[in-house]
Amino acid sequence: MATKTNAVRLVEQAGIPCRESFYEFDEKDLNGNHAAAAIGMPPEQVFKTLVARGEKTGINVFCIPVCCELDLKKAAKAAGDKNMEMVAVKELLSLTGYIRGGCSPVGMKKKYPTFFDETCILWEEIAVSAGARGHQMIVPPEELAQLVGAKLVDIIV
Repeated sequence: MATKTNAVRLVEQAGIPCRESFYEFDEKDLNGNHAAAAIGMPPEQVFKTLVARGEKTGINVFCIPVCCELDLKKAAKAAGDKNMEMVAVKELLSLTGYIRGGCSPVGMKKKYPTFFDETCILWEEIAVSAGARGHQMIVPPEELAQLVGAKLVDIIV
C-alpha cells in the first residue's frame, strides 16, 4: 500500500471521513477526466485544484469539477480582484509544494485564499487530489471546504 500523503493525514487528523483511491496515470495526459474514469466517479464529482494569481490579491486556489473550466472573471470577482490569471506550471511546486496533476487544496506550503465551485455541495462526497499523481481522496465537500477555509462560489464557465 502507498504511503499516506500529508494531505490525507491532515484530513484524517481533522476527523473528516476520507477514502483513498489510487489509479494509473500517464504523465503525458494528466487530464482530470481520466482520473474520474479511473476511480469510477462522474467528472462532475471529481475536482481539480487550480492556482491563479490576482492583480491585487496574489495567489488564490480554485477547486472545480474536472470537466469544467475556471471562469477567470468570476474567479477574480470571488477573490475581490479585477484580474486573475493562471500561474505557470513551473511555479506550482515552489508556491504550493505540489506538482501538476498532484495539487491538493489541503496542505499547501502557505494558506492561500481558497474557493470551491458551489456545485460541490450537490454531492455527499467529492474526490480531490491527495497530493500525488494517481492518488485521490474522497471526502465530504463542506467539511473539506471548512478545513481549508474555502468559500463556495460560482466560478466555472
